[in-house]
Amino acid sequence: MTIRHRITLLVVLMLVALSAIGGYAVYQTRGSAADVRQVTQGVVPSALASADLVSQVKDVQLATMTLVYSPDANMVEQAQKELAAKEKSLREALDVQAKAAASHAQEGLVTQARDSLANYFAAINDTAKMKAEGKNDLAQAYLFANVAQYRDELEGIVETLRIEKNRQKDDAIDALNTGLATTTTAIGSASGAAILVLIAIGLLLYRQITRPLSRMQEMMSEIASSQDFTRRVPVGRMDEIGHSIVAFNGMIEKIQQSSAQLKQKTADIQAMLQNMQQGILTVVEGAMIHSEYSAYLEAIFETKDIAGRALMDLVFADSDLGSDTVSQVEAAVLACIGEDSINFEFNQHLLVNELTRKMPDGRVKTLDLSWSAITDESDTVMRLMLCVRDVTELRQLAAEAGEQKRRLEMIGEILSVSEEKFHHFVESATGFINENERIIRQHAQVSEPAVAELFRNMHTIKGNARTYSLQHLTSIVHETEQRYDALRQPEAAHEWDQEQLIAELARVKEALQHYATINEVSLGRRKAGRVGSAERYLMVDREHIQESLRLLDAANPADMLDLLAARDSVRRTLRLLGTEKVEEALAGVLHSLPSLAAELGKAVPAVRIDDNGYRVRTQAGSMLKNVFMHLLRNSVDHGIEPAAQRVALGKPEAGVIDIEVGVAEGALQITLSDDGRGLALSRIRGIAADRGWLQPDSQLSDEAVAEFIFRAGFSTAQNVTEVSGRGVGMDAVRDFIRREGGRIELRFTDDQVGADFRQFQTIVYLPENCAVDSVGTSMHDAAQTVSSIQANAHFE
Repeated sequence: MTIRHRITLLVVLMLVALSAIGGYAVYQTRGSAADVRQVTQGVVPSALASADLVSQVKDVQLATMTLVYSPDANMVEQAQKELAAKEKSLREALDVQAKAAASHAQEGLVTQARDSLANYFAAINDTAKMKAEGKNDLAQAYLFANVAQYRDELEGIVETLRIEKNRQKDDAIDALNTGLATTTTAIGSASGAAILVLIAIGLLLYRQITRPLSRMQEMMSEIASSQDFTRRVPVGRMDEIGHSIVAFNGMIEKIQQSSAQLKQKTADIQAMLQNMQQGILTVVEGAMIHSEYSAYLEAIFETKDIAGRALMDLVFADSDLGSDTVSQVEAAVLACIGEDSINFEFNQHLLVNELTRKMPDGRVKTLDLSWSAITDESDTVMRLMLCVRDVTELRQLAAEAGEQKRRLEMIGEILSVSEEKFHHFVESATGFINENERIIRQHAQVSEPAVAELFRNMHTIKGNARTYSLQHLTSIVHETEQRYDALRQPEAAHEWDQEQLIAELARVKEALQHYATINEVSLGRRKAGRVGSAERYLMVDREHIQESLRLLDAANPADMLDLLAARDSVRRTLRLLGTEKVEEALAGVLHSLPSLAAELGKAVPAVRIDDNGYRVRTQAGSMLKNVFMHLLRNSVDHGIEPAAQRVALGKPEAGVIDIEVGVAEGALQITLSDDGRGLALSRIRGIAADRGWLQPDSQLSDEAVAEFIFRAGFSTAQNVTEVSGRGVGMDAVRDFIRREGGRIELRFTDDQVGADFRQFQTIVYLPENCAVDSVGTSMHDAAQTVSSIQANAHFE
């Protein structure tokens, strides 16, 4: 019999024993489950119900006393209804007890309880009649005489029934526990007997298996210790152990063959190290280089003095690494060799992966370093292997490719912007840069107004660059903006350094010029070299010219009214030259809203523009773009809530921004509003109080509180991001508008005075000459037309 058969027999016996024990346990469990179900579903509920009978009889007593002592007829009637309900409940409870009766004694008690209940309620009914006839004293006497007698009788029967039920419950539980104990004892005894039998069989099998295995292990240990792979273990029997010995002998034969192959491969590796185009060396204790290394290492370092040389001298001498970094590398190497491999894992981040090294002839090489640990069987680092590659040309190609990629990205960014808008952006940004340069040169020391102006201008350049998705320029401008922001802080760590500030500004100017050069030279989108082209040369819609010519051709030269109508038509066309729709002026800002909304995690808002037929002059378009770049970003960032919050408030996921254009009171009015949460007056008050602008006990109107948002450095953002939180925005907006002779104000549109949030409109006022009515003539033009008609009529 083989070992497999013996083990199979042992397993079968175990299964049989376990099946027998399990079958008996299942049989006993089913019987116990039926007993438990009988106790829990029959005996125990019946006992509990008998206990409830006692409390119900008490309730009847209380209801009866309420009946007898009721002061009016209504309470008597209510007490009678309550007694009727309780009588019904008691009879139903006795019916349940009758069905659950487990003995003749219980059946007899239920019958007695029914009779007593009938007598009890008959006496109660007699008492109620006396009460109804106005015989209160007689009713009370009857209550304490006859009714009390029947009540005591019923309570005694019910209490006896409850005791009987509890006794039945206790007997059932004792019987159940006795059965469970018997079952447990039987299963334990059977399990013990089975275990003893299986242990005896297992010991017998153990002796038959371990003895030959021990002999085989001794022979294998001798072969392993002597490393004599020509020896073989003798095969005594052909069971599983014999087959294992045969397999071991086959393995020894393969090891013998592999040993020979290993020697050959070692020789091959040595040859590869001498010919491969990569420098490989090993570092031993003391951070010294082992004598075996790849021949190409000599070509990389241009020296043959490598073996036995200090690693730090060969690799890190004349490198671009600082002395502190070199010291860290040396300490990490020394801490790894001879220690557990976990040390290498902890210190690997200190081993630099790339450096530039100056060669003796002045050339600079970029070397890529790859470190790995060579460990023994105890996971102790014996050596460090360092692979060195000369990646000088590769890095140069990568830098060129990166520059080319960046150039192509910049070309794509430029092409996504119309030629006219790009030229306008470059001119605007150049103006802000020149203004910043003038401010820096005029101030030898830090000045808060100057820093605020520098920051506003740079923030506007960044906002416009982000609007047109000029990512490279945006990043450079953002760095300079951060420098200005550091200067704005009360305890600025940065000092006012004119040369450094001019250098940083020159970097922004260089990046802007790079974009302009690509636009003009690479893309050939040169701006016409005409001085004042925005004022002297205009793009005219062909339809306007054709319509004006049609009206002139159709006019009757003999009819003065026709000539005047033609003249008015031509006047309207000419008045539209050099103007653009508000939507066109704000196109760049509007196109940037989807990316802004995505960055803030909000749905893209819908922007509705009602220009009422008014157009703005091109000269004002740049200013409007700068103004509404801030206003629209504030609306999306601070005004409109996130989609989930809007849905919870019953609003659509996407917000709505309304822009309305009109002329009133001698000024162009552009009104902006949104359906967001409104102006955070409570937060504005808190920030103003924290900064000392507002006394805690001062009572300012909502309009006065709203004015704080126009102060320099004010922001209600919780965190500083690239979108908001820098404290620049509304003060820049007011500055832009004032430069054009305009003004800005906030107007509340609700009546929630003193609320934390209030709905409002932002109204931008500009000189009336910034607007042109494209629908009809202005009031001034109409007056001129009427005067001309009257003069011509008088002449005729």
